[in-house]
Amino acid sequence: MTELRFLVLGSAAGGGLPQWNCNCSNCAAARDPSSGLAPQTQSSLAVSVGGKTWAIFNASPDIRQQIQQTPQLHPSALRQSPIKSVVITNADVDHIGGLLTIREKQAFDLISSSAIDAVLDANPVFRVLDPAFVRRHVISLDEMFSPLDGIEARIFAVPGKVALFLEEGEPELGLEGEQTIGVEFVAGGRRAYYIPGCATLPDWLCARIRGADLVFFDGTVFTDDEMIRVGTGVKTGQRMGHMPITGDSRSGSLDVMSKLDIARMVYVHINNTNPIWRDGPERGAVTAAGFEIGHDGMEINLA
Repeated sequence: MTELRFLVLGSAAGGGLPQWNCNCSNCAAARDPSSGLAPQTQSSLAVSVGGKTWAIFNASPDIRQQIQQTPQLHPSALRQSPIKSVVITNADVDHIGGLLTIREKQAFDLISSSAIDAVLDANPVFRVLDPAFVRRHVISLDEMFSPLDGIEARIFAVPGKVALFLEEGEPELGLEGEQTIGVEFVAGGRRAYYIPGCATLPDWLCARIRGADLVFFDGTVFTDDEMIRVGTGVKTGQRMGHMPITGDSRSGSLDVMSKLDIARMVYVHINNTNPIWRDGPERGAVTAAGFEIGHDGMEINLA
């Protein structure tokens, strides 16, 4: 029997929890061992069939720590990592920064869309990934590929925007192209999705994920103006390219996804300001709607 194994390596948004320069209530709690809120690293997912080899989805700047705290990813012999591929879903720093850490002459496949590959190609710092070891693969939208033996996957466009460091003036929001992608996994008759960044849930995307066995979805902010109200920023969730959890019947992922007959729904890429990190009415509303809050070390197996 084929079993898809998912390990949440990092569940937080850019900067992690606690964020280095923030003392909001969540960050303060994450620094306090007695609070019950454990620190969380930046967004990344590991996927396997059988647990011997793994594909990593997004190379977080925290990847060294994530590997260290995940025994399944430890080297089994001298220079023998079980990580066989890395797939990038957008070019934000919190998803590509870790590539600079895994540069030590280790063979793996680096997989992305052409737009994301072009960003890596344009920045000379990523030349530290020795092409004699790191094989780069550009995948077209909706093209089937295998990040590991036994797993079939597709990438597809989701509404988003260009990476922050590529913005020039006001970027196009809700852009549907190769800049922001989701991943569909198919194995053993099961269907799962990883969508850590998404600006909206249009009808076509709802139709695609409807009835899935598992969806990891963008949970960056609870309300669109969350960072403004908390005082940690001046941008809304939408301006950052992230759909808020709550809103009206079309603008909040909680309401929209609750109607799609998805067996398991897990929020990931959760910002340090998001109140769902701790017990309270916001977390209660999310769990009452059938969602789970992702956390570092969370494991889900689909047999």
